Amino acid sequence: MKHSYISLWIMLLVAFGLVAAASSLDEITIGNHTFKTASFFNELSKQEKPLFDISPLKPDSIVTDSLPAPKFPVPVDTTSKTILFFGDSMLEGLSPRLAAYCEENGHKLYTVIWYSSTTQVWGDCDTLSVFINQYKPDYVVACLGANELFVRDIKAKRAKPLQHILDQIGNRPLLWIGPPNWKDDTGINDLLSEQLDEGVFFLSNGMTFSRKSDGAHPTAASAALWMDSVVRWMPDHSLYPIKMEPPYKTKGKAQRVTLLQPLQ
Repeated sequence: MKHSYISLWIMLLVAFGLVAAASSLDEITIGNHTFKTASFFNELSKQEKPLFDISPLKPDSIVTDSLPAPKFPVPVDTTSKTILFFGDSMLEGLSPRLAAYCEENGHKLYTVIWYSSTTQVWGDCDTLSVFINQYKPDYVVACLGANELFVRDIKAKRAKPLQHILDQIGNRPLLWIGPPNWKDDTGINDLLSEQLDEGVFFLSNGMTFSRKSDGAHPTAASAALWMDSVVRWMPDHSLYPIKMEPPYKTKGKAQRVTLLQPLQ
């Protein structure tokens, strides 16, 4: 009985060997007949494709968390906006001209002037959030930095307060007007340029201004031209351009102007 099983296994092995050998050929001829093989052996010998591609990623296929750089010019948003304009005393000259633009283009303007304020003054408190909650702006304009032109080691001292200002603004469209330098600064413009998104910061340094007797603040007429320059810059360079057709009036009135006194 044992020998019968051994003989059977030998016959099966021989048969399998013949089938494998025949399958490795494209065709086989027996007598006057030619047969196509099933290529069984060839199918077995093919390398199976892996379920997942584990090959190294090419450098240009690696996904990063960084967002693509914006493509300028950005389409102009023509809808009416509620604008909050906050900052230091430079707003005294800028706000009336911005108000004229807002009246011409259907925007509402709320201005908050904090005299002698800095990014640290605004960034060390939640005052900005109070006005954001009060006026519910869908667009924010800032002008800060003039009182920080000569702060030493400013990037280390102001980066955190500046970030808190930006956190309070959140995802609202922002335009930040840089200070009108009358002397070289120690880094405030570099800090603003680095920490603000591209197309948010308007660099005022390098412009020519007619100044008041204090030698720092632009005159009313010069501040109006300053605001005109910002508006002309927006369509091609702003990340959040809005409708700003030239007004017929030289100056306008904001819906409300709030004055905050310097900290003691």
